[in-house]
Order: sequence, then C-alpha cells, then structure tokens
Amino acid sequence: MRDQNGAAPLPIAAIQHPFQMAIALSFGAAIALGLSRFSYGLLLPPMRADLEWSYLLAGGLNTANAVGYLLGVLLTPRTLRAVGTRGLLIWGAALSCLFMFLPGITVHPHVLLVLRLLSGIASAFVFIAGGILAARLASLHGKNSGLILGIYYGGTGIGIMLSALLIPLAMGWADAQGHMHSWQIAWWVLALACLIAAVIAALPSRRIGEPDIATEEDGKFALRDFTFGLAGYLMFGVGYIGYMTFVAALLKEQGLSDVTVNAFYFMLGTAVLVSSRIWAGLLDRYKGGQPLAVLNAILGCACILPVVTTNLILIFVSGLVFGGVFLSVVTSTTALVRHNLPQSAWSAAISAFTGAFALGQIIGPAAVGGIADTPAGLELGLALSAATLFIGALLAWRQKELVASPVLSRQRA
Repeated sequence: MRDQNGAAPLPIAAIQHPFQMAIALSFGAAIALGLSRFSYGLLLPPMRADLEWSYLLAGGLNTANAVGYLLGVLLTPRTLRAVGTRGLLIWGAALSCLFMFLPGITVHPHVLLVLRLLSGIASAFVFIAGGILAARLASLHGKNSGLILGIYYGGTGIGIMLSALLIPLAMGWADAQGHMHSWQIAWWVLALACLIAAVIAALPSRRIGEPDIATEEDGKFALRDFTFGLAGYLMFGVGYIGYMTFVAALLKEQGLSDVTVNAFYFMLGTAVLVSSRIWAGLLDRYKGGQPLAVLNAILGCACILPVVTTNLILIFVSGLVFGGVFLSVVTSTTALVRHNLPQSAWSAAISAFTGAFALGQIIGPAAVGGIADTPAGLELGLALSAATLFIGALLAWRQKELVASPVLSRQRA
C-alpha cells in the first residue's frame, strides 16, 4: 500500500500502529532538544555560580550548541545520502549520548564550548531524521497527520520533564557525597537518559522505512516560495531560545526556590508533551503560514509575563502557555512543508527550515546573555525575545499556500 504522496509502501506496522510508532519516535525529539539543549537551562545557574561565569559566557554555550546545530543541518543532505534516514537517526542519537557524558569530566569553558558545538551537530541529525520519518508516517494518515507530527515533536516535553526530575536528584546526591562540581554528575545522568531514549527511538525507524530521495523532476525546493515562512521561523528561533535558556535564571534572580523552579520546568515539559492534540486541528486546517503566525504571537505574550510581573500564578501561566505552544511552532513548519511540497522535497525543505531555526538560536542566547550582563538585566533580554516573536508572527502571516504543482496534485490524488 502506497502512501497518499505516492511514495514507497509503508510496512503494515506503520499502517496499523501509527500512534505507538510516533510515540516511540518522539524519544528522538526528547534527545535532540529536551535533553541535549533545554536541560542546560536548569544547569546554567549552578554552573555559572560554581565557575564564576558571566551571563554572556553562560549563554555562549547554548550559542555554540546552536552553531553546531546549523553545521549539522548543512551536513545532513550529504550524510543522508551516505547512511540513510534511519542511520542518521541512530548515529546522531549515539553521538548525542557521548557529548552529553563528556561535559561531566571537565570544567574548562573552551572544552565545554566545543562539546556543546558537537552536541548541536548530533542533535540536528536526530531532529531532522526523526522529523522526516514522522512526516512519512503522517502522510498515510491524513486525518490524523497533524496529531502524529505533534506527537513526535511533543517528545521534547519528555526530555524537559526528565531534566526537571533528574538534575536536582543527581545534584542532590552529588552534594551529599561531597562532590566538588555536583552539576557534572547531572550531565552523566542525562547521558544515561539519552542512551535509553536512543534505544526507544530507534525501534520504529526500520518499520517506517526510508523516504524517497529527491529527484530532478519532482524534488525541487525553492527558498523564494517560503521566504516569509523562513523569516518568521528565524524570528521564532531568536525569541524562544532566549526564554528557554534564561527563564530559570531569571526566576532564581527573582527569589524563587530551586524546588519551585524545577516544578516550573517540569510543568513546562508536561505542557509540551500534551500540546500535540491542542494544535493538531489548526495544523491540518491551514496550508499557509497562519499557524506559525498565531503560535508565534501567543509565545510572545507568554514570554513577556515574567518580565512584567513576579506573581507566581502568572509566572506558572507563562510556563504552561509557553510549553503548550513552542514545539507546535516546529510542527507547523513540517506541516507547511507537507501541505505544499511532494515527499521527495521534504528533506530539503525541512533542512532549510531547521537551518533558519538554528540561525535564530545562534543569535538568541548570546544576545540575551550580553544584555543580561548590563544593568538592564535579564528582564530586558526576555522583553526583546518577546518582541522578536511578535515580529515573527507578522512575517509568518504573509506566508501563503503554494499553488499545487502538477506533480504534487498527482501525489495528493
């Protein structure tokens, strides 16, 4: 049985058990973003305090991670041709585990910067490969395609929740043992979680099968067709990463306890996990940039709340809304690609959007960190993050649905 885009047949397991396979595949997103990237938001305050870093240097580690992510995006097309989508997922996950372990054996900032860069490369491999496999799985289930994509990307919430649980437990144990740098033990524990997640994510990859590779005839992807979508996604990358990198540090500056900050992070991750069902209808209904615009605007509102208030209820509302929305922005770009391009062009298009995402993430942490070292502090940095999200919403609104090509029309038929 061929999927609705005319690609090679999917195995019967992918046809009969799409949601179970999407859940297993979502552990790839948990590795790529939840564990490899967002866990650093909780590790930043203790590492900064222990090693006496500036906010610029602390943010620089996530900038290095984003630079690596962009390099991984650029390397992905050639690597895909060499090892295939499944191979890219497995190798990327294995390398992610390694680069999560090694920060636990050094305190040198330059070494840590290099390790975060390498981790970013591996994360890009995992995230893109998983996204391609999820899009292939979703292509057979048109009525539930938005939900299947949302389940995959929502796996990031699993990684965030695990980080919120494991980091304080690991650091508490290390402190009790008298370990000099308790945050190092947390890196090791996260690496072990990465390894378990990698095994789970690899299970469905063989049964989903390899997506088609682009051909000259029907695999073309033109950047000019997605100018406003890419620009809106770039602004999303700048804005959201400032919040995810520094919100825990801001809350601690505002006097919240470690327990409260960890609870905030866990709740944010829970919201990410359940967000797939919330926005699935929006992603299925609209074929242009409307979902990306709406979600960016909501994120901007959530991002500004910790800046304008210290009310605990409103701060938790900020985390709940942010967690319930931000990964659906990523899902919206995959849905935009799937709605407007043949499957043979998906890998090129997803890589382009991931590149815009990565470029934004390079700018965000260093910019917010630099501002945070000034008297204006983290509040101004997060306010500017919110502003970029609102700009992203305006840009994305101008992204129109493409007129279906003859090839795409045939494949949708």
